[in-house]
Amino acid sequence: MPSNFDQPWPVRDDIRIRAVKAIVTAPQGIPLVVVKIDTTEPGLYGLGCATFTQRWKAVQTFVDEHLARLLIGRYPGDIGDLTRLAGFSGYWRGGPVTNNAISGIDQALWDIAGKRAGMPVYELLGGKVRAAADTYLHASGRTIEEALDHAQKLVSQGQRHIRLQISTPGGGGYGAPAVPTLYPDSPYHNGWSARDYLRATPELFAEARHVLPDNIELLHDVHSRLTPKEAVLLARSLEEYGLFFLEDVLPPEHWDRLPEVRAASPVPLAVGELTTSMGDAVRLVRDGGVDFIRSHVSDIGGLTPARKLADLAELCGVRTAWHGPGDTSPIGAAANVALDVSSVAFGIQEGHLYDDAVHEVFPGTLRIEDGWLTPNDTPGWGIDIDLDAAARYPAELSGHDEWAAGVRRIDGALEAP
Repeated sequence: MPSNFDQPWPVRDDIRIRAVKAIVTAPQGIPLVVVKIDTTEPGLYGLGCATFTQRWKAVQTFVDEHLARLLIGRYPGDIGDLTRLAGFSGYWRGGPVTNNAISGIDQALWDIAGKRAGMPVYELLGGKVRAAADTYLHASGRTIEEALDHAQKLVSQGQRHIRLQISTPGGGGYGAPAVPTLYPDSPYHNGWSARDYLRATPELFAEARHVLPDNIELLHDVHSRLTPKEAVLLARSLEEYGLFFLEDVLPPEHWDRLPEVRAASPVPLAVGELTTSMGDAVRLVRDGGVDFIRSHVSDIGGLTPARKLADLAELCGVRTAWHGPGDTSPIGAAANVALDVSSVAFGIQEGHLYDDAVHEVFPGTLRIEDGWLTPNDTPGWGIDIDLDAAARYPAELSGHDEWAAGVRRIDGALEAP
């Protein structure tokens, strides 16, 4: 009797999946998870991003111990069926561990599809509607002066969009170094204050508009720490500085309030970095809560759901701004850019400057040039992995857990990290 994991229908050739393996490496100190799918055709394999930096061991186990056995022996061209099988097989579905594991499989199968067709993935998605993706990078500092010095360096390198962050006590200036508390006698002496943050942030952008060229677009990440009313106050205080967007003004628990915040905000809102399902992302776009959808592509299940989300965004007048910092692997960055250049809904792409060690481990890693990201024209993603080099950079548990435990308000209550 055949197994339910056997090929369920006839296919046009005899290529089959031979092996599935999650590879974890940290060449820039950030754990990256990449799934490698080998086929029975010699030399034909695919790579996909499954990076959930803070829970990489869970994703690795999920792929190696649970999903690999479902795929071995199957035809690699059945991307939709294989990713649905991976999602449905556990009964309780969704969440970042499951979706990152599925994303690794999904993107690796797209890589194989491109290699078999002799085409880059973006051509499989319909081809280019633009030559390259404009990017933004992060500028930060302990003080306004430090942050703007950093920004000016990025401008000199060709960046036209810059996210600005400055330090505040208690880890509140996300993306910036910690600074001493303003409340040494409080119950939690290194606590964060929303009121201080709301007062300091407009000062940063007032000075930025004085120092930086007028054509530079400015962005800011709140990192989910405000109430709906505080979010409106911040947006209105930043109106005169013409931000490109204001990111993650509310935590996911209050996303149902985003439409009213957006209606009252003079600044475009970018939200979705913390979406952990296609359904979450769809509701943000469909229900009028966002101007930019910011999903981390591997957290919603990979390229397949993301391309559907981009189509929905186009129909709803929302633009994409896929999450793409250092905890996105070069494979994930390539998937972002394939979507960027093939989607009418593109808005902006978060960029990251990978160091030499990452380029060593992942030959073909994309480089930002004058602020632009251009996809590889070679078949698939055009990115490989050097397994020997990857092994020289073993991953350790993420330091995010320890850091998050210390992000508290001045009364000691935990704050969204």
